[in-house]
Formats: sequence, structure tokens, C-alpha cells
Amino acid sequence: MKILLIGEYSNVHWGLAEGLRKAGHKVCVLSNGDFWKNYKRDISLVRHEGKPFAGIRYLLKAIALLPKMRGYDVVQLINPMFLELKAERILPFYRYLRRHNKKVFLGAMGMDALWVKAGTERKIFRYSDFNIGDAPIDNASTRELIADWQGTAKERLNYAIADDCDGIVAGMYEYYAAYSEKYGDKLTHIPMPIEADCAELLRVQESDKVKFFIGIQKSRSQYKGTDIMLRALLRLKEKYPEQCEILKAENVPFEEYSRMVEECDVLLDQLYGYSPGMNALLALTKGKIVVGGAEEEYYNLLGEKKLRPMVNVLPDEQDVFNKLEQIILNRGEIARMKRESIELVKRYHNNAQIALQYLDFWNKPHKQK
Repeated sequence: MKILLIGEYSNVHWGLAEGLRKAGHKVCVLSNGDFWKNYKRDISLVRHEGKPFAGIRYLLKAIALLPKMRGYDVVQLINPMFLELKAERILPFYRYLRRHNKKVFLGAMGMDALWVKAGTERKIFRYSDFNIGDAPIDNASTRELIADWQGTAKERLNYAIADDCDGIVAGMYEYYAAYSEKYGDKLTHIPMPIEADCAELLRVQESDKVKFFIGIQKSRSQYKGTDIMLRALLRLKEKYPEQCEILKAENVPFEEYSRMVEECDVLLDQLYGYSPGMNALLALTKGKIVVGGAEEEYYNLLGEKKLRPMVNVLPDEQDVFNKLEQIILNRGEIARMKRESIELVKRYHNNAQIALQYLDFWNKPHKQK
């Protein structure tokens, strides 16, 4: 098959492309590299803010690339906002893709209108980026996202594409739950893909300190909950100064981030998540312990009954502190958890296996709304 993957979130499409290539398919990834993360891609389409007429330059470049976006068996979009344009300008690009390719699929991989609605109006989660129980999370980040995706051109674009496309792939439990009520007839869950040819842990190096790593996106600290996780981590360091070391990264490119993960024992990620994101999966492939989203809904969707290498935390600073303290106090469990980390990602997130699941879904007939 000839496959075009447009857009990027945390290396999802590049990881999928590598799995598809292993299966013998021709794949092109067109993206901006997910901004400063600078992930690999085959065709780079970047909007250079700060330069004169940045929007017009980007639009003209996108138009010039249209001939390279046709003639594919499958096109998958990472998100309704798959280009760095206003929503109303993206819809003609979608229609072009629809006319000039056999099938077009939408990825439910991150922030979009249905995810916002699930956490605000529907409140289908015990907690999310937008709510804890019935109480809304009110900060600058959530207000901005709600204003972006509710009653706007972005929301209309989201529903227009979801209604029209051939199918929708949710990469995490949260997004599957957000889409299942309205689009269950054309929706599937396929776990996030990552290169999982990871080396076995022959032994766990003994150290005087447990190294905790936290990555911070300055503009999304409140939204991702890293502000709360960092406060708990700093309290841990204060209580156990000789047993705890903190590694911190702020807005670093992927290659540097990956090197920093190598140095840690424990990664903190996604406070409000029910399932691990791509940063967490990267850590699992390296045999690290992940503290973050790992609710039973995630394991149930995978069908996994035994492996529990991740430390699930509630969106509460004291709960995060307590779970981190248990790692310090039960260091004898670290070796087992690290081995299970590798086993989990090999079983369920190996991009070679994930690629086959995508191919199966893409080749099925799907109902249209």
C-alpha cells in the first residue's frame, strides 16, 4: 500500500511509519516535526513565526505540496487541525485529500473538540484535564482550550471530518471513550506505536539514589499537571535528600529528551491521564518506571490481567508524593518493575504489531455518517 501520514504528535506517525515500512509498505510522513520536538519526517512543512507574512508563506507552501498529497491508498490525519492554519482554511485541504486519495482516516490522538466536550459537558471521566469529578479545573490553559474548541470553527471542522472520513483511530483509552458515543460505528482503538526492539535488562545498577525525571512544557505545565508533579517531587527531595535525585528538562528536542530518559530510573508523566502517552512509552522501552496515567481502563482495553509496571497516580499532590515515597521505601521492587516495563511495551505497543492492526482497520469497510 501507499500511505500518507499527515501531522505529528510525540512521534506517533513516525513510529507507525517505521512499523508499516517493516511490513513492506510505502509510507510518507508530512509534518512540522511537532514544533520544537523536531521529530523525523519525510516532508517538512513548518510555519516560521516571527518572519514577515508567516501565515501566507506557510499557506503557499502547503498549496505547493498538494501534488505530493494525492494518489495514496490511505491518508491518515493526526488531528482535525492537521495543518498550522485556521480551521476554515484547513477544510478545503481535507476536501482535496478526499477527492484525490482512496481513503482518509482521522486520528483521535490529542486535543480536539470531542475530548474537550468529554471533560467539560459530558464529564465521562472521574478526572481529566478539564475536571475532577463534578468540579471543573479552571486555569488559563483549560480556559484557552475550551475557547478554542467549543462553538468555534475548530469544533465545526472536527465534526465535519469525523462525519465524512472513512474511519477514526483512537490511540489512547481517553480518546476512544470520548469518540465512542457518537462515532462508535467507525471507531477503533489501536495502542500508540513505538520501536520496541529494546534490549533486555540484564541487571539493574545499584545506586545510592533513585533518579526521577520530569519533562516540562512551559506553556502546558498546568494543563499536563507537571506543576503538581514537580511540587510533589521537590517535597520528596527535601525529605530524602540522599536517596532522591531530580532530572528536569524544559522544552528540549526529542533527541536530547531521549538521552535524558536514559539516565533516570523513574519518569513522571501525564498526571490527568488514564493511559501512557508517547513519552511514557519511550521510558518503558528503556526499562524505566513510569509514574502517571495507568488506570485499569487502559489495561482492560488491552486485555492485560497481570502486568502492572507503571505507578498510577491521582491528580492530587499528596497522592503523587505518597506513590513516589513508596518507590524510595521499596527499592527492592524496582528491578521487577523495570523488567515488566519492557514486557508491557513489547506485548502491546511494538510498532511492527501496531502497523498490522492499522492495516487491518484501514482495509475494512466502514459506515459513513
